[in-house]
Amino acid sequence: MKKLLSVLAISAAVAAPVAMASTPVMFSSVNDFNAPAESKVSGVRVAALHGQVDEVKGLDLAIVGMSETQKTTGVNLGFFGASKVNQEMTGASLGFFNWNTGKATGLNLGAVNITNDVQGANVSFVNYSEGDTMVDVGAANISEVSTVQVGVFNKTTKIEGVQVGLINCADNGFFPCFPIINFAK
Repeated sequence: MKKLLSVLAISAAVAAPVAMASTPVMFSSVNDFNAPAESKVSGVRVAALHGQVDEVKGLDLAIVGMSETQKTTGVNLGFFGASKVNQEMTGASLGFFNWNTGKATGLNLGAVNITNDVQGANVSFVNYSEGDTMVDVGAANISEVSTVQVGVFNKTTKIEGVQVGLINCADNGFFPCFPIINFAK
């Protein structure tokens, strides 16, 4: 039993620096300033002007400026700010400007959403995606491939479901551009 406890204690001591590579609270700002100086947050991060960190699991607040991460799991909130996720976002981005260049799973809700691949919904005044989106709801929705678009102006190269709006354009639509409704031929 003592041998087992010794092995567990040594294993915990060796693993502790790996487990501690994340902080529960962080403040980020320009010039890669992070307090504390960690690359991962599991809790709450507040970014002002331009905060950058590798990963956030929890709540990421952008206050006047941009919060940038490689991966986010949780919620991005942009108060007079923007959130940029470069690789993967799972959860919700709620802010004035949401910019996801990788894969997003969940909800993007804001004035402007610029995304790549979205398994979920983009809800905004303007939704622009260079990849595949499931649902786009906004005044203007533009994407490469989309399942559902609802808005005043909808444009996609390939519609897999339906477009509903004043002007609906899809390269594979039953008409290239058609009012009220359009779907794949």
